[in-house]
Amino acid sequence: MTTTTESKVLSVPRTRRRNPRPGPKLTRYRGGSGQPLVLVHGLGLSWRSWQPVLDALEGRHDVIAIDLPGFGESPRLPDAAAATPARLADAVESEIDRLGLESPAVVGNSLGGWVALELAQRGRAARAVVISPSGLESPPERAVVIALNELMRLRARVGAPLGRWLTGPALARLMLFGGLRSQPWRLSSDAAAGDLRDFGYSPGFQSALSSSVATRAPMWLSEIAVPVRVVFGMLDLMLGVFTAPRFAAAIPDAELVSLPAVGHVPMLDDPELVARTILDFTTDRGAND
Repeated sequence: MTTTTESKVLSVPRTRRRNPRPGPKLTRYRGGSGQPLVLVHGLGLSWRSWQPVLDALEGRHDVIAIDLPGFGESPRLPDAAAATPARLADAVESEIDRLGLESPAVVGNSLGGWVALELAQRGRAARAVVISPSGLESPPERAVVIALNELMRLRARVGAPLGRWLTGPALARLMLFGGLRSQPWRLSSDAAAGDLRDFGYSPGFQSALSSSVATRAPMWLSEIAVPVRVVFGMLDLMLGVFTAPRFAAAIPDAELVSLPAVGHVPMLDDPELVARTILDFTTDRGAND
């Protein structure tokens, strides 16, 4: 299967579905206490990408980590619907309703950042932290992002059947995950094998890639009326260094925060720094806004 790298980006009319139809359960982990906080992973990953920061976040929040439709343990969208960020946000909004929440804080990484901003624009997120969100790449950058994701997908498909035999050596983890993390050797062998399975065999991967960064851009960022913090790693090889400032400029009053020595999926690179960057924005001050 292939995706298009054409430069034309669709401007899709906004369809605000305040009460999307009920979907499958997406929550895969819940723990802690306090204000609810929903975590949304990136393309090809699962809720497990947040594991390094869960303990710290649980000390201040009721933490809800989900698998997006077609990723991890969640089934694809019904009726083979294209996995656009808006439809993925519909599914997360349905999950928020199922949990009896109104407008939790939402944290998203990469594609999950785009989904988090969709929820913020709808008023279903009280505030949002988006880590290297995707969606505002220039046409050449889009081609790079698509190519890198396809390469990592192929690499994961080849490596996943070998499991822990392949992911045991630290050097192998460096070669397998260097495009996503700045310190991939910190992954355990088991976690690395799980990431290979998620990235290589998630049934929603191709649809989400071709229905997001390959063909769309979020054209409604100026409509967001809740607090947003845009975060990026200074070693982000997936172009967050270039695109994060664009998000911060397009979203009213958004904060822009750079993190040294971390990559596109920074939760493992520096868990303490990432957790603090989230909590500084979602607790205390957030409760008093």
